Amino acid sequence: MKYTVLSLFPEIIDTFFATSIMAKAISRGIVAYRSINIRDYAQDKHKTCDDAPYGGGAGMLMLPEPLSRALSAADAGMPGKRAIYLSPSGKMFTQELAKELARERELILICGRYEGIDQRVIDLYVDDEISVGDYVLSSGETAALVLIDASYRLLDGVISGESLNEESFSGGLLEYPQYTRPEIYDSIQGEMRVPEILLSGHHENIRRWRLKKRVEKTLANRPELLRKGMEKGLFDYETRKIIGELSGVTEEL
Repeated sequence: MKYTVLSLFPEIIDTFFATSIMAKAISRGIVAYRSINIRDYAQDKHKTCDDAPYGGGAGMLMLPEPLSRALSAADAGMPGKRAIYLSPSGKMFTQELAKELARERELILICGRYEGIDQRVIDLYVDDEISVGDYVLSSGETAALVLIDASYRLLDGVISGESLNEESFSGGLLEYPQYTRPEIYDSIQGEMRVPEILLSGHHENIRRWRLKKRVEKTLANRPELLRKGMEKGLFDYETRKIIGELSGVTEEL
């Protein structure tokens, strides 16, 4: 998988690719990346990349010419290259979309600034507009990093399959609570103990406890995930039974 990121501040992107698990994925040849500074494609002496929008309004808009030249340099529009503009006006980014993007050969990510980019660039080059949430960021780079982080970790060899299978959103549920040493944590509110069942060594009982905790957490924090899971038939009999016991509803939420 290759990520090509177009940005006015590529140093933000470069730092991410040079650290932690991502750096290991690159050294092992699982991930490749290229950051492109859009200013390098501005042709005036001031490297201007923005101007006022037609029709008036607050803020500035990214100019089409430098961005178009940068996209051409990235071979946007060629087979196997999916161009994405990170925008609060885009479709919502989800775990399912992350899985879809992780199957692509190359993603070209456009990081907006100011009030956004000229619509003509979107019409010419962009395959998808994607939003990372119902809020507005001043930096398209932070949104791009969310998309990159969520998708690259799904590539074979980056993270163990066991970890992916038990984390939030797998199977339509959030992740269960986790504990580590010490067994007794002397907090400011007194002793806090690890649940006894996790110390029992009884793997089947632990599995059932964790499943129940996943349902409890999802019901408390994201009940709409349970509704979607029921509608899509994601849950087995055991999970549906626990949902029914905790919610008082057997087949619908």
